[in-house]
Amino acid sequence: MTLTIWVDDWQMQCCGERFVPGDVVSWTLLEADPEEYADVVGSERAAGIDFREEHHGQGEERAPTSVEVVSIDEVHCRYGVPPGAADKVNHPVPGTTVLVPVGAADGWAETGPELRFAGYLVTARRVADGAGGVAARDR
Repeated sequence: MTLTIWVDDWQMQCCGERFVPGDVVSWTLLEADPEEYADVVGSERAAGIDFREEHHGQGEERAPTSVEVVSIDEVHCRYGVPPGAADKVNHPVPGTTVLVPVGAADGWAETGPELRFAGYLVTARRVADGAGGVAARDR
């Protein structure tokens, strides 16, 4: 059985380690709330996100889970100020998502003039505890 895991761009940029399909990684996984990702990836795709990867303390009480990375998609979308918003803060614009299958994730991605990199959708499989560390392959 595969899992779909959201990995934020900023989390990878801050303290994530590069990974590729085939790597066994040890991540703290928290259940994902589809509403948090609906504007970025669309409601239907957001409903399929099982977990989000967390580096920054919100999962301290949870032990890391070992998963094997099966595939990686970069998620890009437009950002803008919603009509009538008083705060003038940019938010993802629904319906503008572009997924780009990639062979590696390091937190940085090329974007077009209208799109911004938001994160990764990672398809992974659980592996037995102790089957690897951050990456089971040689770097």
